[in-house]
Formats: sequence, C-alpha cells, structure tokens
Amino acid sequence: MAAPRRPLLLLFDIDGTLLQRASTEHARAIMDAACAVHGLDSLDGHAVEAAGRTDLAIARDYLLAGGVAAEAVDARADEVARRAVERFAELCPADLSSRIAPGIPELLEALDGRPGEFRLSLVTGNLEAVARLKLERAGIGHRFPAGQGGFGSDHPARARLPAVARGRMSDPPWPRERTVVIGDTPRDIACARADRVRVAAVATGPFAVEALADADAVADDARALLPVLEDWL
Repeated sequence: MAAPRRPLLLLFDIDGTLLQRASTEHARAIMDAACAVHGLDSLDGHAVEAAGRTDLAIARDYLLAGGVAAEAVDARADEVARRAVERFAELCPADLSSRIAPGIPELLEALDGRPGEFRLSLVTGNLEAVARLKLERAGIGHRFPAGQGGFGSDHPARARLPAVARGRMSDPPWPRERTVVIGDTPRDIACARADRVRVAAVATGPFAVEALADADAVADDARALLPVLEDWL
C-alpha cells in the first residue's frame, strides 16, 4: 500500500500578503535601530528598495548609502537586529486587526481546519520576533505555530528562506513538491523558484497582477486562493 500523501506546506509572506499597511512602524524601527547602533542622526534621505527583501538586507543598504563601511555594517548586524526588535515592540500598535488583507481570515480558517491536507507556516523577510508580534496583534498569530517558518533573522538572502522553513517543518526537510510559497512581490516568486517549489501570488501588495505573472498562479486577493490550493492537493 502506498504511503499517505503529505499535506501541502503553505509558506505565507506577511507584508502585502497576510497584512496590509503594517510596515510603517516596522520600517521606522529598522531605521531607528540602524542609526542608534552606528551613531547616525538619520537615514531618511536615502532611497532603498524594500519590497520582498529581508530586514537586515534593507538595513545594510541604508547604512551603506549613509556612508557606513561594509565591514562595520556586517560586524554589527546582530546588534541592529536586537535593537530593531526592541524598538518595534515600542512602536507596534496594540491592535493590527484592521490591517489584515482582504479574504485572509476566511482563507486561514478554511485551511487551518484541514490539517490532513494543509499546513500553515511563514516565509518572510521580517525578523522573527517582529513577524510574531505583528501576527499576534493582528489576531492571526495562533494560525502559525512557533518553531516553524523562515525569517529575515535566519539569513539576509530571501532566496534561502523557503529551505529554512522546509527544514524546520520536518527531518528530512518537507518535500519541495508538497510546498507552496504564497506572496505578493516578484521577490517572493524568485525565492520560491530558487528553492524549486511552487508559488501563488496575490495582488494585495505593491504589485499588480501583470507584474506577478511568473508565479504558478496569481489571484486578485486571498479569496481566490482556496480553489487554486485545492487543485494542487
């Protein structure tokens, strides 16, 4: 008799996918931490692309643009991360439930009730403590068990995170053919391709459907994802 098929492991991005407009305080925490650690007055005058990247990669680019030597940036990256987590805890609103993306509560309810078919986890550029606090204050943190997922605190390269999440889910790592990244940016798609797993994109972040066409499936929002994921079972 054949072994039972494993559930689909769903690796959700946070900003733009699970939550919308929840990065303002987060971005401020990263900037404040970088300035505090490196003795800078401000980094606000510099433009750095942030969508779909890890917190520490974003902070690194800001600091380089602000004139800090690469060696100093890398040597103190862990300190910046610690300061950012502390600062975000101060800045994060007590209630983020109004920032949950359209359709997400219904989608998570449907998926979480079918553990034999779907498992929920995370792949995000957020530092893990930042990610957990955001989801807790949005009221959906209980959907994503501790000890799982891939985060910006695990590696500065977003492309490495799906493999981290699969490895935390099981030993040996959760099979690629039973893993799906769900995100809202071309970098979410790229990180899935780097790990050779499937990817579903939602146009609830800064990118329109057309910009996400390289995904295996694209939806206007989370309400359209359930039938796609059921087809992939």
